[in-house]
Amino acid sequence: MVRVNIETFRIGLVQMACGTEPEANLDHAVSLIRKAAAQGAQIVCLQELFRSQYFCREEDARLFDLAESIPGPSTEVLCQVAKELSVVIIASLFEKRATGLYHNTAAIIDADGTLLGIYRKMHIPDDPLFFEKFYFTPGDLGFRAFDTKFGRIATLVCWDQWYPEAARLASLTGANILFYPTAIGWHPAEKAEWGAAQHDAWRTAQRAHAIANGIYVAAVNRVGFEGPSDKGLEFWGASFVSDPFGRVIAEASQDKEEILVVECDVKKMEEVRRNWPFLRDRRIDAYGPITSRFLS
Repeated sequence: MVRVNIETFRIGLVQMACGTEPEANLDHAVSLIRKAAAQGAQIVCLQELFRSQYFCREEDARLFDLAESIPGPSTEVLCQVAKELSVVIIASLFEKRATGLYHNTAAIIDADGTLLGIYRKMHIPDDPLFFEKFYFTPGDLGFRAFDTKFGRIATLVCWDQWYPEAARLASLTGANILFYPTAIGWHPAEKAEWGAAQHDAWRTAQRAHAIANGIYVAAVNRVGFEGPSDKGLEFWGASFVSDPFGRVIAEASQDKEEILVVECDVKKMEEVRRNWPFLRDRRIDAYGPITSRFLS
């Protein structure tokens, strides 16, 4: 596709609660995509693994049954919706690549209903109630950008959002915005002591990516409590959009479903990068050691 020259674009972030039935979650997501489009959104991003509750709270081989191929049933539905509404859709899915091989994958669908491609989550966590290494193979497609009807975009996924290297490489593809479909929340036993600091760290890390790269950043999270009361997660919502100087220009609540529709002005990137020329001043000749695990 020829790269399009877009001055402004409107994004829609769909922050939703998920039930136990995948088809019902898909139907609900479609209804919210329609609402976002009706509010003027041109690029709509769904949260991480929106077709189900966050199943990585436990290690259970039966849950591999939630996975699907890409292209597959969900992308078939979403491609039809994208074409009907003339919107770009970013959909985070549990991908079955082959027998015994699974990924946490974002599908990018253009406004004409074409599946442009996929991004496979590169960084896979393994923490209490976030047992993703049991389910997901790390991505092998690198950091990619996609030319859509409404501009050039890049997508990373959740745990990727803590890594400045990922944000930098995705930004260097020429994207105008980084999308982060997300599933992050509090352990109930930790919320009182650590909850505010955890949320602030999450928000601050992504604002820093926006500043360091002079790029828009959009994070879309789920809401609601999932799992048993003693071993569940309270997802903190708070989906937000940061401008290229790290200013939060829209933010959702922490406890209810919402749709954020935000206009992004590409000229802001030009303005910020001219005055804060971090890309110009990078010492790419000196960064070879960054590929080492640790420097003694």
